[in-house]
This record gives sequence, structure tokens and C-alpha cells, in this order.
Amino acid sequence: MKNVEIYTTQLCGYCHAAKRLLSQKGVSFAEVDVGADPQRRAEMTQRSNGGRTVPQIFIGGTHVGGCDDLYELERAGKLDAMLAN
Repeated sequence: MKNVEIYTTQLCGYCHAAKRLLSQKGVSFAEVDVGADPQRRAEMTQRSNGGRTVPQIFIGGTHVGGCDDLYELERAGKLDAMLAN
């Protein structure tokens, strides 16, 4: 399974939803809380090509977007393959 990274903040409902989907699929992930760390937020923005909202999700180093994008991959039946390859 590929390495999954998710940039979050503590009070973000979309962050919790994205983490819930990943957990339900048995996927472990590295969570980076950018709420109180401007340097990590700047890192997130740079890695995501300007994404300023959370969550920002990376699978195997590939930026997949936010929560809606993650759920769209799941609905399209593409998330499992992306996680496995």
C-alpha cells in the first residue's frame, strides 16, 4: 500500500471525513496538523500547487486534492487501485 499523507486542522469537518474514509478502508496515514504551524502550512501550499484549504491529501507522493476529491475517487472505484499501486 502506498504512503498516504494528509494535511489537516483539528476543527475541520472535511478533514475528519477524509480520515474516516481512509480508516474505514484500513489505510494508515501520516497526519500533519497545520493549524498552529505556519511553516507546515506553507509546505502544504507549495506541495499542493497553491492549495490553501484543508485537507490536502497525497497518495504515494501524488496530490489527489481534498476531501471531495478523495470521495470522488472512491465513488468512481479508483481509490483502491490508487492506494494499492
